[in-house]
Amino acid sequence: MGIQTNLGVRVDMIHPQRLYQKIGLGLQNRIASGEFGLGDRLPPEREIAEELDVSRSVVREAIIMLELQGFVEVRKGSGVYVIKLPDTCQEEQAPELNRSSDVGPFELLQARQVLESQIASFSASNVTKNEISRLRYYLDQERVNLENGTEDYEYDRLFHLTIAEASQNSVLSDIIHDLWERRNESPMWQQLHSRIKSNTYRCQWLEDHERILQALQKRDPDGARQAMWQHIENVKQTLFQLSDMDDPLFDGYLFR
Repeated sequence: MGIQTNLGVRVDMIHPQRLYQKIGLGLQNRIASGEFGLGDRLPPEREIAEELDVSRSVVREAIIMLELQGFVEVRKGSGVYVIKLPDTCQEEQAPELNRSSDVGPFELLQARQVLESQIASFSASNVTKNEISRLRYYLDQERVNLENGTEDYEYDRLFHLTIAEASQNSVLSDIIHDLWERRNESPMWQQLHSRIKSNTYRCQWLEDHERILQALQKRDPDGARQAMWQHIENVKQTLFQLSDMDDPLFDGYLFR
């Protein structure tokens, strides 16, 4: 049994769909029912999140899903607007969503945070001099790309994959490799990044990588775990803040 809301979604029944898909489908049904017409603005993220008792990151993933389907348009500093009406009802749309294997970008980052922080701790006791040299090279190349304004994240990926390889455990290495493959192939991830127009955040991430490398060089498991956890936390928070499209002057609590 689940809790029914006026979004038309039972928030505690997340299978077989992902939670963001459930919420997105509920919003889609409200559009199809005529509650929101063409050109109408959807409620702000925080209002939806409070109503469903979920995080704003899950709501943002639901909005990204609707954006990819062409039902809404996200306008910076204004909000989310309906630009297309669904042709079918929930029952007809659900199977299409069930076939989607794409995970939400913030859900993916959370999984990486849990796994990569523990792997970094384990790798601190097993890392070789050669791997330290490779990590230093990748970090230097990240810095060069940042200074040149080059939009290339390959050395970022190699930095993380090398830390996983330093665990000397092929299963752990394969898991992180697969997570990064999912990230690179994810339409949800690409859509999230399309909203972000600034790359100043990369300076912070470069400093994070430096702290991780220093902990690995010192063979400090606790330091490596903490540095990796904080790094991915910084990534989550930065992406969330930079992709926020709600009107900053709107406060839904004033209208309750």
